[in-house]
Order: sequence, then structure tokens, then C-alpha cells
Amino acid sequence: MITVSEDRCKGCALCVRVCPTHVIEIGKKLNAKGYYAAVYTGGKCTACKACALICPDICIEVFK
Repeated sequence: MITVSEDRCKGCALCVRVCPTHVIEIGKKLNAKGYYAAVYTGGKCTACKACALICPDICIEVFK
């Protein structure tokens, strides 16, 4: 499972591209900064940490 700090996310979608299980997508609502932030879709995350490692804003936390 992951959590995304939506207010810090700039919507670059790097995490969406590297997720091997495709459980992250860009949301449909704007955050406080005016970006469409990444959101966890609730699928089967394998906790590989690829999303957290590539995130330039350090807004993804991975839990096992």
C-alpha cells in the first residue's frame, strides 16, 4: 500500500509510468498548488518502492 501527499504532488506522472502493477493514476481534482496530483487506486501494490524512489517531490510513502 502507498499514500500520496496530494498537496505536495506536482502531477509529473513519473510514478504512474514506473509502477509495475499500475495502481497509481493522475487524479481528477486539483490540489492546493493547482496540479492534478497522483492518487493510489487501491489495487495490489507489491511495495516495490519504484514510485517513491522516482518521485522528485518526495510525496509517496510505501507500506508493506
